[in-house]
Amino acid sequence: MRLMESLVRTVMVAVLALQGVAALAQEGVTKTSIVIGQSVALTGPGSSLAVPFHQGAKMYFDRVNAAGGIQGRKIELVTLDDRGNAQLAVANTKKLLEQGVLSLFGYYGSPQVTAIYPQIKDGDVLLFAPMAAADEFRGVMYGNVYSVRPGYAEEAAAIGRHAETLGAKRLGILHATDSESLAALDSAMRTMGSLGANVVANAAVPTGAVANAVDKVMVAKPESVLVIGDANGAAAAVRDLRAKGFRGPIYGFSNTGESLLAEELGAAGAGVVVVRVVPKSDTAKVAVVREMTADAQAAKTGKPNVYMLEGYIAARVYAEALRRIARDPTRARLKKSLEALDDVNLGGFRVHFADDRVASKLVELSLIDSQGRVRE
Repeated sequence: MRLMESLVRTVMVAVLALQGVAALAQEGVTKTSIVIGQSVALTGPGSSLAVPFHQGAKMYFDRVNAAGGIQGRKIELVTLDDRGNAQLAVANTKKLLEQGVLSLFGYYGSPQVTAIYPQIKDGDVLLFAPMAAADEFRGVMYGNVYSVRPGYAEEAAAIGRHAETLGAKRLGILHATDSESLAALDSAMRTMGSLGANVVANAAVPTGAVANAVDKVMVAKPESVLVIGDANGAAAAVRDLRAKGFRGPIYGFSNTGESLLAEELGAAGAGVVVVRVVPKSDTAKVAVVREMTADAQAAKTGKPNVYMLEGYIAARVYAEALRRIARDPTRARLKKSLEALDDVNLGGFRVHFADDRVASKLVELSLIDSQGRVRE
């Protein structure tokens, strides 16, 4: 009888252990791996920013894995191409969730985040560090989104303050018509007006109609102009503004593509000011930048930029949260660990997740000079 009771207890312990292993596997964790999922534009619209972000994140995870991983587990970043299409991002997310992932990571684009969010809204899967700056993701409606970068409202405020110091409060806005640009436009209109800026013109820039949009803005006699769109479209607008005699400051949000815009414009970019939400990507003063530069050289990924650095930093923050989980990682423990990151210095980049779902409020302005170089 006692032997039978002992056998029963042994079997029950084994069953419970197997159930625990199965539960972990469903959450993307095995004895040897931690699986996280990413849907991002590896091709198509947005890929010029999304690809370096992905490269930067993978470089840091590779660094962690080469050192033995997190408590012996390697981080596996499963990345699917959504080609900048929100509905494809939805399909990709469904596949990732069905596969079993600890969390989602590093999506690109506000439309994509909006589209996929219903799949995780009522569950325990979080989306970490989307490269998307629509302000609503930082509000209560998106409680499962944890951002590293600030929103467009903070970027707009920095531009508004800079323009005011120059006495250029009459602002014109040229914007592309994609969903990401419209999200940025909404923040700009709400934020800059509250700061005392006077938006005297607001013109959409349809493909192939840059000149007409610039003419509409120029008629209003702005003292400064904000250009919202990707690097290619922004560069066309800047060239036309300068060709038509506009000599005031021209601004771009972080999604305009700081270094990409500088490369497009060359000397024509002199005086253009672009927001960035991470340190300058070629500064030797910041440890995390030095690490990324060394890893990029070893991986032969090409010249680093702020988007690669943003991905690298996002991966570093994520790995730090994993390191602080004492037992097997679960979705609940990951969330708790992230929320405990309060004023943590990660190689010169400070993270403040306590009481907020936004790790950083860093917003800095970069100036493109007459040689087409980006300066602080």
